[in-house]
Amino acid sequence: MPSVGSRTVTELMARHGHEQVVFVADAPAGLRAVIAVHSTALGPSLGGVRFRRYDRDVDALADALRLSEAMSLKASLAGLHQGGGKAVVQWDDPDRPRPAALLEALGRAVDDLGGRYLAAEDVGATTADMDALARVTPWVTGVDVQAGGSGDPSPVTAFGVVCAMRAAVQELDGEPTLDGRRVHVVGVGHVGAPLVGLLVDAGAVVSVSDVFADRVDAVVARHGVTVHASDRALDVACDVLAPCALGGMLDDATIPRLRCRAVVGAANNQLGSDRAAEQLAARDVLFVPDFVASAGGIINIAEEFVGYDRARALEHAAGIEQTTSRVLRAARDRGVTPQRAAEDLARDRIAQEGAGRRWEPGDPAAWTNGAPLTRLRPTTP
Repeated sequence: MPSVGSRTVTELMARHGHEQVVFVADAPAGLRAVIAVHSTALGPSLGGVRFRRYDRDVDALADALRLSEAMSLKASLAGLHQGGGKAVVQWDDPDRPRPAALLEALGRAVDDLGGRYLAAEDVGATTADMDALARVTPWVTGVDVQAGGSGDPSPVTAFGVVCAMRAAVQELDGEPTLDGRRVHVVGVGHVGAPLVGLLVDAGAVVSVSDVFADRVDAVVARHGVTVHASDRALDVACDVLAPCALGGMLDDATIPRLRCRAVVGAANNQLGSDRAAEQLAARDVLFVPDFVASAGGIINIAEEFVGYDRARALEHAAGIEQTTSRVLRAARDRGVTPQRAAEDLARDRIAQEGAGRRWEPGDPAAWTNGAPLTRLRPTTP
């Protein structure tokens, strides 16, 4: 994944295949943002809007580049006719509601791209934010169900993670059951909380960690799970570790501490370095790439443009189990890490199906999975 360092922006874009990066500033509205379009070879780029405080603008750029590339790989392996994009917005407190003026300015910036980037919900964002953007631009997903959208994609993301876990357990033990398996969920926010419920229902022995005590209290009250201190989350002995907070947690310092057999979670960009995948393999820890395990969210919002149907979204997301098995089998057969195998499979599809293509406004490639778009219009006149 891209590391900014001393490289120029265009050098990084060329090296990692990014098509477009847009820097946005609107002083009266208080908006500072970066929108990155990685690939539109398979269709319009789709990716979340992340509200987060970045110490430096270069950190925001690096996040946008990494996340948009991961979204391309995610969409490709999920079988979608989408590319990868991402918007990151400088915002000091993700829990503080965004002013209407800021969201309107961001909506205009998205609209200027003419559909090359489809916005969605990500860390710090809410369905209300998506609704506000949709009043300015049609190129938004994850809007409220009352407006014809799919709402919060997090529950379907969590469902997909469970499917990926089944495939991982199948690889480890020869049977795809989570009953009796020890699973530690790190981060019980939008995705982690519903994931806990699904795991408990599947018979797993669940424990949790989170830096936010109120989130932990809510999950414990509902499911009665065990709690571990957030600073010791990676030391918990378990079958499956499920990172569901921010990425970059698996690196030189943390991988030696792991006491799990597999890592399968929803957090984006969990590997903190290029060598982390090899380090996990050396410790005999099975790693399911995050862009494979967390594809339920993008599958869910892609359904929105063809007339959203929750049952159909879940049916498609259930295929994550088969996709994960395919990745793990390819890794085993080729003698490479699952990360390498997944990246190669995703890039092969982009190269073969999207060879020489680049989506432009009005292009027929705006059709999602072969069906016409149905909700590309603002939610209010």
